Amino acid sequence: MFRAIANALSTVGSAVATVVTLPFRLLAGLFGGASRSGRTRRA
Repeated sequence: MFRAIANALSTVGSAVATVVTLPFRLLAGLFGGASRSGRTRRA
């Protein structure tokens, strides 16, 4: 019984962690790509 609850909580926790970290990864990729392209462009 408690093991099932613990498994469910860990599953939900990992899913929440993935959803929370995804936007930060996307932002890091956007800013990283923008800074990289900004250095090469003569804007």
